[in-house]
Amino acid sequence: MPKIGLIDYGMGNIHSVTKSLESLGEEILLIKSVDQSKDCKALILPGVGSFDPAMKNLKDTDLIIHIKNWISSGKSFLGICLGLQLLFESSDEGSLRGLGIVRGKIKKIPQIFDERTPHVGWCKLNSTKNNTFIREGELNNWVYFVHSYHAVPKDLKIIAANVNFGSEKLTAIIENDNLLACQFHPEKSGKTGEKFLRRWVENIQ
Repeated sequence: MPKIGLIDYGMGNIHSVTKSLESLGEEILLIKSVDQSKDCKALILPGVGSFDPAMKNLKDTDLIIHIKNWISSGKSFLGICLGLQLLFESSDEGSLRGLGIVRGKIKKIPQIFDERTPHVGWCKLNSTKNNTFIREGELNNWVYFVHSYHAVPKDLKIIAANVNFGSEKLTAIIENDNLLACQFHPEKSGKTGEKFLRRWVENIQ
């Protein structure tokens, strides 16, 4: 049975993501080198922590070129939380270049009256376009966030869902062909997170 590869670079919520996917009947393989991914049907880049240390750790694995080739080849790829942010060109949080797979920047969440930062807690997803993973009109599309920086892609059409933050909208999901990434933690988001992961698994290319 083909496995889902979970990239292990020392910055990920490995245990909780693994448990969530195993509960859906998936077999998970921790990926620390290119050779380990050859029998995988999809890859996940998780992440918890800061941008620069994460990029440094990722570079140390020698997996960056492999990740880019994987995505450009059309194979299914999921980024979670910091794993979404690393896909971008740069971040206000650090000075290192990101993977540059998605054009745009990770920016510090603005200070807004009556809204706290870091942005921590449950928010309702707003679909911005038709997508497979979160559908407009479904009940209880609430998910859990923990972040101080948010994604601002140059191509706004890749934003599949956002959340309200005062008068602003923060990117919650980006979707571009085989590439999917979410700023929230699906593994900590109850039934909505489970639904999101299940639909991704069902649509692995």
